[in-house]
Amino acid sequence: MASLKDLRNRIASVKATQKITKAMQMVAAAKLRKAQMAAEAARPYSERMAKVLANISSAMEGQENAPALMVGNGSDQRHLLVVATAERGLCGGFNSSIARLARDKARALQAEGKDVTILCVGKKGYDAMKMEFSSIMMEPITFREVKNVGFNEANIVGQKVLDMFADGEFDVCTLFYSEFQSVISQIPTEQQLIPANIVGSEEGEATEEADVSYEYEPDEEVLLADLLPRNVSVQVFRAILENAASEQGARMSAMDNATRNAGEMIDKLTLSFNRQRQAQITKELIEIISGAEAL
Repeated sequence: MASLKDLRNRIASVKATQKITKAMQMVAAAKLRKAQMAAEAARPYSERMAKVLANISSAMEGQENAPALMVGNGSDQRHLLVVATAERGLCGGFNSSIARLARDKARALQAEGKDVTILCVGKKGYDAMKMEFSSIMMEPITFREVKNVGFNEANIVGQKVLDMFADGEFDVCTLFYSEFQSVISQIPTEQQLIPANIVGSEEGEATEEADVSYEYEPDEEVLLADLLPRNVSVQVFRAILENAASEQGARMSAMDNATRNAGEMIDKLTLSFNRQRQAQITKELIEIISGAEAL
């Protein structure tokens, strides 16, 4: 059984941990609002770009000069998996859920005989996957020193992917991230970047879009040559913003649970401390009384 001193030290240690987790919860709550607003603000732009690309792509469907970023290069043997996670931990299952989805995808592709390459954006995704897939993983792209990750950082990732595709290093590129729903709900998401998996919108809106005929200046081929590469960076940027909001929501929830668990542990340790202290006092009283009676 632990001594009173050990119990006292452990109670003090747990209380110190509780203060840290409570502070981290409050910091995450303060950052969450800003990150959530940024993620929600990026969604309409990303969705509207997808609608425009869908409309332009429909006009070029079946043409021989269709861009490779839209239709692919005719093969799906080599796959690039871009796994976007956080730079830091202590956010519950946020990082592990994204890594698990990417890990399952990599295993499935390898089982089909496909060649897989993994590019991690964020340190935690690399740490989670390097044990099993170290031989097929590229050097990770991290933004640990960047206070506010913006479109410039997303464009670095997008340009890296585009350069690899231009060099013929992969045929299909898939992006993995976590879509923010609420503080307690972040959904691991898989999105194909190349060839562009363009979905215009909801079914009703898609019908409305299809009924509208647009004339583009310059022509569709020139527009797609500019919009398709930009779309890669835009989708990566959206994934980073969704991840930022999801990370803070997951951390807020995890630290709230940790704070409550620390409180419960303190209560149990305090009860054990009081019982042991009472037992020690009772034992000392018995010894004093026994000694007095012996005299």
